[in-house]
Amino acid sequence: MLKLKHAIASLAVVLGVQQAVAQVSFGEATLINNDWQFAVDVNGTDSTAANLNNWRTVNLPHDWSVKQQLSPSLASCTGFLPGGVGKYKKTLHIGADKQNQKVYLYFEGVYNRSRVYLNGQLLGYRPNGYASFMYDATPYVRFGADNEVEVVVDHSRYADSRWYTGSGIYRNVWLITSNPIHIDQWGVFAYSKFYSSSKKAVLYVSVRMINETSTAKFVYVEVRVYDPKDQLVSWSKSGIAVKADGKYEKTTHPFEIENPQLWSIDNPQLYRIETKVYTIDDERIDQATTITGIRDIEFDPNNGLSLNGENIKVKGVCLHHDAGVLGSAVPREVWADRLNTLKQIGCNAIRMSHNPQAPALYELCDEMGFLVMDEGFDEWEFAKRKWLQGWNVGTPGFDGSYDFFEEWSSIDMADLVRRDRNHPSIFAWSIGNEVDYPNDPYSHPVLNGSSISQPMFGGYDPERPDAKRLGNIAKRLAQVVRDNDTSRPVTAALAGVVMSNHTEYPFALDICGYNYTEDRYNVDHETYPNRVIFGSENRHDMAAWKSVRDNKHIFGQFLWTGIDYLGESGVWPARGFYSGLVSFDGRLKPRGLFRQALWSDKPVISLGTYPTPKRDYKSMDAWATWNYVAGQSIRVVTYTNAAQAKLLLNGKEVGAVKPYDDETGIISWDIPYADGKLEAVGLDANGNELCHTYIQTSARPAALKANVVNNGISKERGVAIVRVQIVDEKGIPVVVADDLITCTVSKNGRLLGLEAGNNSDMTDYTDNHQRAFRGELTAYIEACGDNENIEVSFSAPWLSGAKAVVSVK
Repeated sequence: MLKLKHAIASLAVVLGVQQAVAQVSFGEATLINNDWQFAVDVNGTDSTAANLNNWRTVNLPHDWSVKQQLSPSLASCTGFLPGGVGKYKKTLHIGADKQNQKVYLYFEGVYNRSRVYLNGQLLGYRPNGYASFMYDATPYVRFGADNEVEVVVDHSRYADSRWYTGSGIYRNVWLITSNPIHIDQWGVFAYSKFYSSSKKAVLYVSVRMINETSTAKFVYVEVRVYDPKDQLVSWSKSGIAVKADGKYEKTTHPFEIENPQLWSIDNPQLYRIETKVYTIDDERIDQATTITGIRDIEFDPNNGLSLNGENIKVKGVCLHHDAGVLGSAVPREVWADRLNTLKQIGCNAIRMSHNPQAPALYELCDEMGFLVMDEGFDEWEFAKRKWLQGWNVGTPGFDGSYDFFEEWSSIDMADLVRRDRNHPSIFAWSIGNEVDYPNDPYSHPVLNGSSISQPMFGGYDPERPDAKRLGNIAKRLAQVVRDNDTSRPVTAALAGVVMSNHTEYPFALDICGYNYTEDRYNVDHETYPNRVIFGSENRHDMAAWKSVRDNKHIFGQFLWTGIDYLGESGVWPARGFYSGLVSFDGRLKPRGLFRQALWSDKPVISLGTYPTPKRDYKSMDAWATWNYVAGQSIRVVTYTNAAQAKLLLNGKEVGAVKPYDDETGIISWDIPYADGKLEAVGLDANGNELCHTYIQTSARPAALKANVVNNGISKERGVAIVRVQIVDEKGIPVVVADDLITCTVSKNGRLLGLEAGNNSDMTDYTDNHQRAFRGELTAYIEACGDNENIEVSFSAPWLSGAKAVVSVK
């Protein structure tokens, strides 16, 4: 019987930087996001980049695609938004005092096919738009003078993804200076072994040094470990001789920790490691801070997953990297708000679909207690279909990332692992998503007479690539992972496991993710008894959840999707894929409340309604609306985890007590509509009240209400989330309202965008006007460096306006 035990990870932090972390683990890092010059041609190509001259000032992170107009003439796969070619430039003064230091430029992410220049000299090319990368700029720096950084971004093949990618320098950029002898990039690696019987952990801190001088040097490396209360628990100091001319040397420091405070989903305790490097003369020449969590994960083919000795079910969601109107340049505050909403409904895991995401998102998962499945690729050596006229409609395109896969995939995968391996949240490395999708592009004779629960594009096609090619690629990428981290399993999300089982692909993995193929869970468990199986991508229906809940050997599922995302759109008008628990603007949708009833450990109940259907069904997408025609037959549904529930209208019982329905997860009644207050009461098996909720009939829209979600933002470009609701004259929410709302912001703030979460609203998202959707709207407000509070006003024709004050610190 196969058992895989994996423990600890950590979060690399750069000296002097606390939150939006560069994760380079050495030197002195300066964020250089502000005041770049930018020019773009959305119809341009790489060959026309030299002609760009329509310069304007922008701040990073910056996504130029989302600032354009939606058009039905563009590709549905990338959200009916354009790409093109863009150019960024910035002048940096690098002082003469840095003459004897190394100078680097670190990019967290540029989409895509980017080239970076310094003073006209090419520093490097990176085609992968999700990879973080760094260039040594030292040879071309003019010390004591101005230096010009130029970045050319070629996204002319804009329909190169199955979902919206964005375009440009959409993550942070850092200037790093360091001593020539320093900790290597991502060179601090913390991992541990936890011994539950003795309640001890051994924490290993590996430090990789690099010497970029022409002479070998002897240095001391000091490592100090601090507990979650910031108390020093252990330290060590050792000497190491670092060879010259860019050679690496590694030193490992083991620390025995008594009664460690473990990182867990409910109590994500974090340790801090301080690493300092000294010369033999005791001069400190480098330093790095690492935030670490100690935890133990065990995978078992019969019993699933255990975290710190406790068997758990992974209640996960897949997430793409955009946030509606903000595109791919998503502030940390917005991610925090979204994750908080997911946490409240019982979600405990995130799958980074299908690429490495922004460092801030991993940091938040560490801090908030989410398990993470980190993922490298959606496409390997051949292109997948990219739908241009609507999802699975018409003739697809075949642009993609396949053309640089052979050259770059091992580098990209190694960089993903080295960048992220220190996060306690990460429990597995995924080397691919649905690269085995039958006939998209690989094929195999077994497809004749076989099927999967998604479109399969026919049976065996000998003209397509042989599926057996998958095995060698999987083994190569799995080895790349293991060369950089053996503390976690290698996995992948298999779409065509019925085909892949006839290749070496699944056997190159430590644990196997199955996409939508719940019908294979028990069959393959019997056939491959040592295989650890989980749902890596799943639908929202009750049957898919019961396949996890009721099978001990299946350790969890990841819903497609956690949050609505741009791209992979249906036919026009459709901005994106709309199956999320949470909307574009971060609001919980009805299916999110349905999921809360399945996943939450606390008693919950919510209400939804819709006209009684002719074809009987219980919907997980019923909004909390109570405005219909008198006497109309209305289906009322409750999403609850109570044993039974009843329904009241204006204080009188109109829906008799009904037991929980384990087939659908929904209790429902059909009642004639009447104005008033509709209440649902969740009861235990003995009839005692556990939970309660209500909705009310509203009158016409009368006013706007505004609420700041996260007051106290940083004056240095902190972002506030302001939610606006339309109410009637009594303050009751008007869920059916769609009034046009205008937002104005005082001069010390800036409107980043207005988002209502309406997937079919294809109007202009670049101005300060937007229609509400289901009675609500969200505004994203950025501080502009002033200590004064920001005043935000909202108005709509015929409605009383609202004001909100965003406090700035």
